[in-house]
Amino acid sequence: MSHNTFGHLFRLTTFGESHGPALGCVVDGCPPGIPLSEADVQADLDRRKPGQSKYVTQRKEPDRVRILSGVFQDDRMAQQVTTGTPIAMVIENVDARSKDYAEIRDKFRPGHADYTYLAKYGVRDYRGSGRASARETAARVAAGAVARKVLASLYGAVRVRGALVQMGAQSIERKRWDWDETARNPFFCPDAGAVAAWTNYIEAVRKKGSSVGAVVEVVAEGIPAGLGAPIYAKLDADLAAAMMSINAVKGVEIGDGFATAAMTGEDNADEMRAGRGKKPKFLSNHAGGILGGISSGQPIVARFAVKPTSSILTPRRTIDIDGKETDIVTKGRHDPCVGIRAVPIGEAMMALVLADHALRHRGQTG
Repeated sequence: MSHNTFGHLFRLTTFGESHGPALGCVVDGCPPGIPLSEADVQADLDRRKPGQSKYVTQRKEPDRVRILSGVFQDDRMAQQVTTGTPIAMVIENVDARSKDYAEIRDKFRPGHADYTYLAKYGVRDYRGSGRASARETAARVAAGAVARKVLASLYGAVRVRGALVQMGAQSIERKRWDWDETARNPFFCPDAGAVAAWTNYIEAVRKKGSSVGAVVEVVAEGIPAGLGAPIYAKLDADLAAAMMSINAVKGVEIGDGFATAAMTGEDNADEMRAGRGKKPKFLSNHAGGILGGISSGQPIVARFAVKPTSSILTPRRTIDIDGKETDIVTKGRHDPCVGIRAVPIGEAMMALVLADHALRHRGQTG
């Protein structure tokens, strides 16, 4: 399988399968001298790992990361730092139950990559879907932690934060948005008033053996103007591709996105007044912090839609590998709303794109 590498100057290659012995990544292009420890990476992995509530898959994976290369410390140094060489990280799988997939070995799950994967490669790891599993994203989150450190080294206080803003048909009230609330509930929900309703809603979905989709919003603050390029390296285009590469994502928008189609030019314009020095003060942020493919210095806002999990208990019509019609029921441990754990994944992809563009910008402009 090709196409496992992402990025240009800051590059990520992931490896491993859902039910293999381990998965991991190699991060290449990280500048030297940046403080980096396993604890820095683990903090982000702990937010993504499964089994943290009954509203996500009950697979019990500690997701303990080991950094194998690319860092150094001796008795002259206060902390471990990057060396500028490839950073390899590995996360072992300890709770895979391959037997759960025996009944669907020869069947295709509707809405899943089962059929297309086999059509392309001629072989399919049906045990948790192999590389098509959302478990692959643990390696992305590990790499995203490194990207955050790169951004901090270049720009100081940079914050990349995500939230679940819609679960199924239920959305938050934006006037009640509170970033601190995302750490106080199992949904990464920024609206405390929505948590109780979401709890009842997803509980009913879970007990039914069904699933629902979600919308995740990711915001990056502290990024200066100038990242990106006007044609083939648009910052928003790369962000859209990054978010779309996350398993189960079916739509991406930047800023107000599709809502801008119903706006007038007056409504959509992010008007400016004089700010500090020659920098403008924007009166709104409909563009999501990106104009003409280049960051404006405003918060960068990306939003993506996650489809419902395809592995459900409700019988669905399908065919098997011989083309015969049959029904399928997927047992095992699956997320009733995979969008919940997509929040730290979206943050990681935002950080990876921004770190890559930051290094590309530095390489061109000095």
